[in-house]
Amino acid sequence: MDRVLLDLGIIQIKWYSFLLIIGVFSGLFLLIKESKKFKYPKDFIFNMAFWAIIFGFIGARIYYVIFNWNLYASNPIAIFEVWEGGLAIHGGLIFGVITIYLYCQKYEVNFIKILDMAVPSVLIGQAIGRWGNFFNMEAHGGIVSKFFLESIHVPEFIIKGMNINGIYYHPTFYYESLWCLLGFIIIFIIRRFKHLKIGVQTCFYLMWYSLGRFFIEAFRTDSLMLGGFKMAQIVSVILIIISIIGFIIISRKSKYEDLYYESKEFKNE
Repeated sequence: MDRVLLDLGIIQIKWYSFLLIIGVFSGLFLLIKESKKFKYPKDFIFNMAFWAIIFGFIGARIYYVIFNWNLYASNPIAIFEVWEGGLAIHGGLIFGVITIYLYCQKYEVNFIKILDMAVPSVLIGQAIGRWGNFFNMEAHGGIVSKFFLESIHVPEFIIKGMNINGIYYHPTFYYESLWCLLGFIIIFIIRRFKHLKIGVQTCFYLMWYSLGRFFIEAFRTDSLMLGGFKMAQIVSVILIIISIIGFIIISRKSKYEDLYYESKEFKNE
């Protein structure tokens, strides 16, 4: 598997970096498009997304390095070699959400509604970004047979890519990408609901992604560990519990309270 998309001699553009950038810009496009419905200034959304992406990226790397410190302790400079892979989505989400929260506090904007608006962007970004793992031959699962991969209708080019040194592996990056893509489609169905409440999309994302990640993580062989437990599964369980609590709180509100489409104005003008 060739990791390099374009070799310019002085610099190489790798598939991993390219796909991450495509995922980010696809998500940003969707977020700006959705924000126009509510008349949020483009500068407000762009600046918020810029800082959330920057700190989310840093958080994703820090999270990964912390749980793989044995790989970097003897060679700290490798921490900055992000083009080789090594970003943890949960770290990115934590830092990104904190950044958005602080930004919304500064401008007195509804934090949860902003998260709702961003959910499709996150899902499509994850769906696209996971393919970077394919080209890096990472984030795969345990050993399987070629027959098994064919029996679950994995595309032939992925099967070939999962043949590493003559051994076939679970393409867990592919499972997660499809799961995120399906969640992306469901979100747009949910958005058709007339009385959609603020927070529903965020809770849906937390539950949907976490359920998928919990089971997919069980197949992976490169999981970040905490003691004898897979960290991604621990975080997934926590996020599922948070989403259930969120849904309960939302369900107790009246039919016309906190509607997602109720406000069309940016209030801090």
